[in-house]
Amino acid sequence: MELKELQAALEGILFASGEPVAAERLCVGLDVDRGTLDQVAQHLMDEYSFQHRGIRLVKLDNCYQLCSAPEYAEHIRKTLESRKPARLSQSALEVLSVIAYYQPTTRAYVDQIRGVDSSYTVGLLLERELIEECGRLAVPGRPILYRTTKNFLRSFNLTNLDELPDLPDSSAEDGQITLELEAAVAKLRQEENADRQEEAQEA
Repeated sequence: MELKELQAALEGILFASGEPVAAERLCVGLDVDRGTLDQVAQHLMDEYSFQHRGIRLVKLDNCYQLCSAPEYAEHIRKTLESRKPARLSQSALEVLSVIAYYQPTTRAYVDQIRGVDSSYTVGLLLERELIEECGRLAVPGRPILYRTTKNFLRSFNLTNLDELPDLPDSSAEDGQITLELEAAVAKLRQEENADRQEEAQEA
């Protein structure tokens, strides 16, 4: 197929899926190699951006997905949502930060670092699909392991976990999230803070 046909086919597949699609599956479906797929995807990304379209093509680890353009998020929320989803609390951000940096990890390890029970917060993050179960640790009791999801990457505008801010050296035995860890996850709070400022201005 020509480049334009490949772009149209890729767009159709991702639109129909509505979810991230692995690059390997796209290569099979389009009958192209990985280099060609990445080239086609980049052309679409550039085209959407240049034309100020309402959709974007994003890369999440080894997958591609269509999503709405972030600059139209407020219009989309007003149109489609009856109420805004609850923001992450300080404790939820702490738990999410520990899991993001030390994944895969157990709830007991999260509790050890924070110094408090995190069972409720872990359940909340599971419900919001920011983390997921990914097996069990091979120790007595076989505790559940947790890791972040692709929804986590989308929510915080990350392509992959390598884009997380560097974590300074700190002791995990402190029994709580250190000031250094809080500073390192400042990037994860930018979106929340921006929303608060926007609401304050509207008020």
